[in-house]
Amino acid sequence: MRSLALTLLIVTLPLAFSSVALRAQSPPPIVVQAATSAPVTAPTPIAAARDLEASQAALRMLQEMKAANEDILKRQEATLQQLDEIQKAAEQLKAFSKRG
Repeated sequence: MRSLALTLLIVTLPLAFSSVALRAQSPPPIVVQAATSAPVTAPTPIAAARDLEASQAALRMLQEMKAANEDILKRQEATLQQLDEIQKAAEQLKAFSKRG
């Protein structure tokens, strides 16, 4: 019985590995159409003004985000300092309780 199972295992393992190897072929290449270039025209003054307004709005938004991030970082720094003080106090309490 044990030899039959061993023989069956020896026969099926190479078949299983070969079937996996046959499936592990590279996928077919993907063909992408070439981009066609549209005629380049100069931007109109109205479009340029809109782009400028959009850029300025984005800049303002980024500056506000930066200020908010700086505020958050300051609060996190203060919290970390408080945690350090608490940790030092806990270590001192441990040291005093051991002397006891």
